[in-house]
Amino acid sequence: MQISIGNDHAGTSYKHAIVQHLKDNGHDVNNHGTDKEDSVDYPDFIHPVAKDVENQSAQFGIIVCGSGNGANMTANKHQGIRSALCWNNEIVALARQHNNANILSIPARFVSLQQAIKFVDIFLDTPFDGGRHQRRVEKIACS
Repeated sequence: MQISIGNDHAGTSYKHAIVQHLKDNGHDVNNHGTDKEDSVDYPDFIHPVAKDVENQSAQFGIIVCGSGNGANMTANKHQGIRSALCWNNEIVALARQHNNANILSIPARFVSLQQAIKFVDIFLDTPFDGGRHQRRVEKIACS
């Protein structure tokens, strides 16, 4: 599976570990994140992830910043993007099952690296339930 990832300075160490985990599990990764811990502007690294998912050059995106909020807000400015800020396993699963989320936003300062990697696995392994949720997801987009 093709996964796009982006991060700011607060998510650099998590991004490195997540990329390795994804590659170890046979995924291909578009890395748009910074590789340094020097302060950067997160939108510069999040917009490319959202564009990859938007234009289908990646099936899913993973974004990491300190709170996850700014990255999540940035990604959700793009048409067809349903980015979900997740902080526990159940929220991750529900974001996929009920909302058909296509980008996972991880708050690096509020979850452990072990939790973040588990979130990635849950996100990629959980299918969208469809059914009544499909109608709701269709109502998210503005025309």
